[in-house]
Amino acid sequence: MDLFLDILVAILLVVGCLMSLIAGIGLLTFPDMLTRMHAATKPQVLGFLLIFAGLAIHLRSWAVIPVLVLAWGMQLLTAPVSAHMIGRSGYRTKHAAKETLFSDELSLVVNKVNSTPPTGATPITKDQPGENQN
Repeated sequence: MDLFLDILVAILLVVGCLMSLIAGIGLLTFPDMLTRMHAATKPQVLGFLLIFAGLAIHLRSWAVIPVLVLAWGMQLLTAPVSAHMIGRSGYRTKHAAKETLFSDELSLVVNKVNSTPPTGATPITKDQPGENQN
């Protein structure tokens, strides 16, 4: 039984590391920001899950399971959110290759926000009605 678990741990760790390696290679080879962002988040989260599963089986302790689940959960929550924020800011700062997009739903939102007048204090001119003119 120990031999089977050791082989399972080795497979999980190797496949998890390969997923993280694929994410790193994707970051270096993909042409634009949006595809690099996809490569950084998708395989990396699965790679962490496989590595943490292999680690949990290898350690064979119930005390380490909540820590690994918490670490993977935080990775699962933060990686897509950070990629979303990077993608949005890259789109607005013209770093995204918009000509390669199949569908561009964000352009409607950005155009609507850009067409509204800015909020804040309006400048006061001297000839406004209702002012005391001396």
